[in-house]
Amino acid sequence: MATDWPLDIHHALRAASVRQVSYVPDAGHSRLITLCHDDPTIVATVLTSEQEGIGLACGAWLGGQRAALLMQSSGVGNCVNAFSLLKTCGFPFLTVVTMRGQWGEFNPWQVPMGQATAATFALAGFVVHPVDVAAEVGPTVAAAAKLAFDSSVPVAVLLGQRLIGTKAFNEAGKESGKE
Repeated sequence: MATDWPLDIHHALRAASVRQVSYVPDAGHSRLITLCHDDPTIVATVLTSEQEGIGLACGAWLGGQRAALLMQSSGVGNCVNAFSLLKTCGFPFLTVVTMRGQWGEFNPWQVPMGQATAATFALAGFVVHPVDVAAEVGPTVAAAAKLAFDSSVPVAVLLGQRLIGTKAFNEAGKESGKE
């Protein structure tokens, strides 16, 4: 039986008492986003840009709540300046990132940031946990949340493209679902 890794992430977030989840719409996170919106204990907030999620998470922490940011690897570059807030102020931070530019990528625009994501996080002082196996997603997010919130460090979980699946252009020249 296949593991329902979006549900596993949702369970891990709930178990870690995450009460706010922010995101820029992303097909790789679509099921998790729906689960968060349907959960009365979680406030799910759509963002116009990923770096807004860093401010939201810091504000949540100052207000006594835990937050997580969901994003795609292409959005990591939008956050580089805001990452300094996390380290300078010692905020805990958890992000779950769907990767592009890896396994079977069709879109050349996704490759540069996809290849630089882990190194970008590492240079910004994050602990980085890549995961490509569905059965490891839930335990990895749970461990990442514990590390982030108990040790006040930024942690990124990278969901590999082998896990989330690849996309393709459809006949209209637009991205279509997983393959």
